[in-house]
Amino acid sequence: MKKMIALMMVFFSAQIFAESSFQVLENFIARANNVTADFTQLSLDESGKPLQASYGKFYLQQPGKFRWNYTKPYVQEIISKGDSVWFYDADLEQVIIKKIDQSIGDTPALLLSGSVDLKEKYSLIEQEAKNEMVWIKLIPKHQDSSFKYILIGLKSGLLNEMELSDNFGQLTKIMFNNLKLPKKLDKKLFEFNAPEGTDIFKG
Repeated sequence: MKKMIALMMVFFSAQIFAESSFQVLENFIARANNVTADFTQLSLDESGKPLQASYGKFYLQQPGKFRWNYTKPYVQEIISKGDSVWFYDADLEQVIIKKIDQSIGDTPALLLSGSVDLKEKYSLIEQEAKNEMVWIKLIPKHQDSSFKYILIGLKSGLLNEMELSDNFGQLTKIMFNNLKLPKKLDKKLFEFNAPEGTDIFKG
């Protein structure tokens, strides 16, 4: 009898945890009107071997605005505003402008921008908690998605890590540090003015 009660308690506790973990993500998105954070991005091959590490600053403003400023090892910027995304490469002196479609819509920042219905686009699967973090796995419902899955990890109610597996076998991990939720962000952060001499391509 005691064993049965213990099993029932574990079962119901697991259910409560699963419900609360989804709520943690929803609560964070609801609070994330403005976000700033430092980030480290790791690219790994199919065997998990690191291919490259990148570093920079991340900005998010709901709805639908974000900016990734890569500072090491290369200077690159990714800016989203409205229905377009700008991909700027300082070394190549070029910027590519793309419309947000199904594939671009999987951009990690857009998932948190308040402009994507996660339950409509993804199957949400509870993952085992580890390192005091809540993990949720997002599996795209559309076959033309550019990712196999996306993992979101939250700690103390805030975004901490993201992991993305694409259709080419590459795994990308993003770790966020010094994440803050300021009341305001400068609107100019989400504007892009190409430096003189930059080649502009529209995709």
